[in-house]
Amino acid sequence: MQLSVDAQQGAPADAPKKTGAPLSLVVRQLNASRTNRAMVRQPDDWRQYEQVAAHILNDVAAHFGLKRVEGKQSIPGLRSGTEWEIEAKGLSDDSQTFVIIECRRYTTSKLKQEHLGAVAYRIMDTGAAGGIIVTPLGLQEGAEKVAAAENIIPVRLSLNATPEQFALEFLGNVIVRLRGVAAKAEVGQVTVIISSGEDTNDGP
Repeated sequence: MQLSVDAQQGAPADAPKKTGAPLSLVVRQLNASRTNRAMVRQPDDWRQYEQVAAHILNDVAAHFGLKRVEGKQSIPGLRSGTEWEIEAKGLSDDSQTFVIIECRRYTTSKLKQEHLGAVAYRIMDTGAAGGIIVTPLGLQEGAEKVAAAENIIPVRLSLNATPEQFALEFLGNVIVRLRGVAAKAEVGQVTVIISSGEDTNDGP
């Protein structure tokens, strides 16, 4: 199974006024918010980041060609005979084909190719169809090459994301959710939709 992304999600016809903004600016602003608090956060934030990532990816699973996303679990290595603990697991329509989802909440540097190499081995050992790697800062050049070669989709999720407030960027597309504001994007830009209600569910 080749992971796919639906980049043509349009706003409803009756949506309120829209404004455009560079996606990189929105992501930087969300990552920069509460920076001082992030510097003193506890290890529990790693676990929260993983849980929030799984929740959000389940909401937008169809964008990745998936039926649903399950949370942290162990899966067997077919070649090594060991068990792998993964942050989340994406399942296709037949519930047999799956992708591994890994989260790395690194706050000072992009992921290196060694990090993606470890994910690539897990994919090979478990028989997964591919993977999704979630991180706030993205990948270094070597890591991007490994991801492209091994069918791993890089996803940038804002550092202090919650289910109600986050920026999710993947393959040049972005979904932003703020309190009272929802947004969807076409490649290369963010379109913000101002919402008067509290329900800003922009899932498929």
